[in-house]
Amino acid sequence: MAGLEKRRFGTTGREVTLVGLGGEGILRTYGRHAEANAVIMEALEQGITYFDSAKVYAGSEDYYGEVWRNRPDLREQVFQASKSASRAHADAETDLQETLQRMGIETLDLWQIHDIRSFSDIREVEGPSGALEAFIEARESGVVRHIGVTGHHDPDVLAHAVENWPVDAVMMPVNPVEGAPGGFLDRVLTTAKEQGVAVIGMKVLGGLNYPAPDAGVTPEVLIRYALAQEIAVAIVDCSTPAEVQALAAAGRSGPLPDDEAAALVEAFRPHARELAYYRGLR
Repeated sequence: MAGLEKRRFGTTGREVTLVGLGGEGILRTYGRHAEANAVIMEALEQGITYFDSAKVYAGSEDYYGEVWRNRPDLREQVFQASKSASRAHADAETDLQETLQRMGIETLDLWQIHDIRSFSDIREVEGPSGALEAFIEARESGVVRHIGVTGHHDPDVLAHAVENWPVDAVMMPVNPVEGAPGGFLDRVLTTAKEQGVAVIGMKVLGGLNYPAPDAGVTPEVLIRYALAQEIAVAIVDCSTPAEVQALAAAGRSGPLPDDEAAALVEAFRPHARELAYYRGLR
């Protein structure tokens, strides 16, 4: 089995595989330990090194913890990320301690300020007693190696965070629908590149039920479209080992050629407002 290409993770000096395991899918459940374990182990078997999670993703952190406690040798080979949606300093600190405990680890590779949607969120996070300071302190102490921010609602809000916060990474939607309204794939991506901030592509398949404008649009095509953008890693949620295998296979196929990527954007353009549901454009 061919290995997966790795890409630089911004200016951190780290590298990750160009595809990663998303923190939802089977991982955003409770009590499905065997199925979650099978997905995580398949990702490891496929050579995937980027693993996503979040405190609010049901039992996701616990599922990872079951693997890392049993196989600490495997933990050393991966880039483990998680997130906190708390906006206050004290609450974010509590979230981090709970994340580390649930995962059975002492250090988190990437801790992200989760789901920034509005300038009200921005003011709360960066203001007095806001969560941003907790994230910076955690990185300075070495408890987390890198910090980031995630958002899928308003590209102007996310661009502000990338421009003004000392983050190492940004997670944002990367799919052909985003090629039509603009914002994420031009302004935020450009800003991140200028700042040396790693870009993590999410919503690569557009959601659980992504209507395709024609039968030729497959998950593989959408993953390869994301890989054609200037991102560090594309993450996809998986519910079965077969889906993990398909994700890795798409990664091995590499980025979609520029002309095919451009044609895909045009095919989705008439559906953009409908399919970019996560933006609240309707």
